[in-house]
Amino acid sequence: MLFTLLLLTGLFYFLPGLLLHARLRHRGLTLPVCLGLGLAGLIVIDVWLASLVGYRFILQLAANLLVVGGAGWWARGQLRDWLAWARTQWPWPVLGWLAVAAIFLVPAFVINLPFDTDAQGFGFLALTVRLSGSIPPGARTLRWTYAPEYGGSVLRLRRAGASEVIAAWVREGEASATYPLAGDVAGATRSAVFGQYLVLGFTHILPKGLDHMLFVLGLFLLSTRLSPLLWQVTAFTLAHSITLALSMYGVIELSPAIVEPLIAASIVAVAVENLLTARLHAWRIFVVFGFGLLHGLGFAGVLTEIGLPRDEFVTGLIAFNVGVEGGQLAVIALAFLTVGYWFRHESWYRARVVLPLSALIALTGAYWMVERLWA
Repeated sequence: MLFTLLLLTGLFYFLPGLLLHARLRHRGLTLPVCLGLGLAGLIVIDVWLASLVGYRFILQLAANLLVVGGAGWWARGQLRDWLAWARTQWPWPVLGWLAVAAIFLVPAFVINLPFDTDAQGFGFLALTVRLSGSIPPGARTLRWTYAPEYGGSVLRLRRAGASEVIAAWVREGEASATYPLAGDVAGATRSAVFGQYLVLGFTHILPKGLDHMLFVLGLFLLSTRLSPLLWQVTAFTLAHSITLALSMYGVIELSPAIVEPLIAASIVAVAVENLLTARLHAWRIFVVFGFGLLHGLGFAGVLTEIGLPRDEFVTGLIAFNVGVEGGQLAVIALAFLTVGYWFRHESWYRARVVLPLSALIALTGAYWMVERLWA
């Protein structure tokens, strides 16, 4: 979650201030003042929403996107002149992003806090809670709820003497469906399953899939044009969809002790290639496809923990893949709006953006690889 905080701060919370400065720069407002106003505005909106409905990542993300979009529309007339000024005067977003990375990542490494990656489950820790008790007289139904501070949970039900297990993912702060204690349990509708697993796939990338986010950012940094980047992401999606499906159908199975270090190694490989070459080679798409096969096995670990509805197995699988793809495209869009759109054609882009960020990604991946090998 620490690096997720970096992304949300660097990619969302600075943008309204930058757009505000673009609109009001000629009226004497300085960049720090505009950044402070934009940051304060988003924090107020987020806190207000959280006080009304509790923390909901999708809702917070939508609200922030609306604020950024509104500010961009308001500043659209002055944006071209401001971009020309920003390119020649001060690549502040890049420096700010690196500064926040140093602030949050260095303490994390020093005190060895766990990151939110597949190896640790949905949050900082993955817990299995076993409760026992007697059914109250007259009880006919069961419903599960959990404090939102503990994140999402997976509810598994199995009747005495039955082999079938009913699994359901319960989002943080929400209550599960109501299940009868006797008789057959009605499954969720197709649309409900699709929506549930769509959100699960998206949030597994943004904000929870830090290792997958860093891999996608590594692809982004070497591609100054969107077309080659989208081809790579498509190959990555196709590959992880194949291994995810095969793994869920029981065709292939690989221990997380093998998969997780290899996923970390793939992050290192992509970042190191960015450091060694400025040219995007044609064979990189095949390498990305191979790494996608590994990441698909990592995604399978999530769905194995949660389970897929037996009656809507294909629906849940497709929805999860669509959600993952949406999360990857969101990461690329955020990175492009933060640095790519402004600076990708500048002579200093590689030295000031690609190399420092690739080095940071490579070090993080190497740290995870060693940690997972020794886990």
